[in-house]
Amino acid sequence: MATVVAPTTPFAGLLGDFLVYLGSERGLSRNTLDAYRSDLLQFAAHLERHGRDAAAAGSAELELFMAELAGGDESHPPVSPATLQRKAACLRSFYRHLRRTGVIEDDPTGELRGPPKAPRLPQVLTTDEIALLLASPDGDDPGALRDRALLAVMCECGLRASEAIGLRVGDIDLRRKVLRTGGDGPRQRTVPVGAEAVRAIRVYLERARPAIVGSRPETHMFVNRRGSGLTRQGLYKIVQGHARVAGLEDRMSPHTLRHTFAARLLAGGSDLRSVQELLGHADIATTQIYAQLRDEAGIHQ
Repeated sequence: MATVVAPTTPFAGLLGDFLVYLGSERGLSRNTLDAYRSDLLQFAAHLERHGRDAAAAGSAELELFMAELAGGDESHPPVSPATLQRKAACLRSFYRHLRRTGVIEDDPTGELRGPPKAPRLPQVLTTDEIALLLASPDGDDPGALRDRALLAVMCECGLRASEAIGLRVGDIDLRRKVLRTGGDGPRQRTVPVGAEAVRAIRVYLERARPAIVGSRPETHMFVNRRGSGLTRQGLYKIVQGHARVAGLEDRMSPHTLRHTFAARLLAGGSDLRSVQELLGHADIATTQIYAQLRDEAGIHQ
């Protein structure tokens, strides 16, 4: 329980003083001040129902308030986790102010926590955005042909960045339209290669890679302009460069293409276990996040 070291002040006075502090010293906007006022008036009503006042409230009262909000009742539905986080932050700020101004000695919000934030869904690309990205490498110079093949493989095979740069020429069977990835041993897997990627790889192998590599005994499929295996940094620059051209820079990384691959498979009717095997996930729980993207607008086969 908070130790009161100043005479109990009516809640309206405490609230008014707090809002003045937020507005004059911290310069918060009118909309933010209104949100603080609304949250704290709701808390005041809770305290009144339980016969408490703000300066004498302890952690139990605060936890009960949060629990009531989360559970809902006949008068209001349960509030969202994001709203609970906001209200917890408001209460912490309010009680820090009361302690700073000498109204209370102990801050009862020390252990107050909002609910854990829901995991963010992965960023994915729509069908139109994928087309824009794959069309970004323009021209027939060796760099453009390499980039077109690389992006197509990542979009259609769902490879990790490390798997894409580690791919060897011998890992791809264009006749059977499959590739091997995941290293040696039990983690190795076979992944189908889509028609767009097969075409792009054939052109790259026939017209671009020999010109870049020359006579070097390089086995990596994707190479830099000096003919050596592509690095992770090099891959990132390629993806970001073409994402910028396609207008997707703010929501793109190499892993976005892997997310998109998984989401499109599930939207097309593939089961979780099959997608898990294609992605090389050790635990199916890692794959389940993509099930939430089944009905994402624009993600379809």
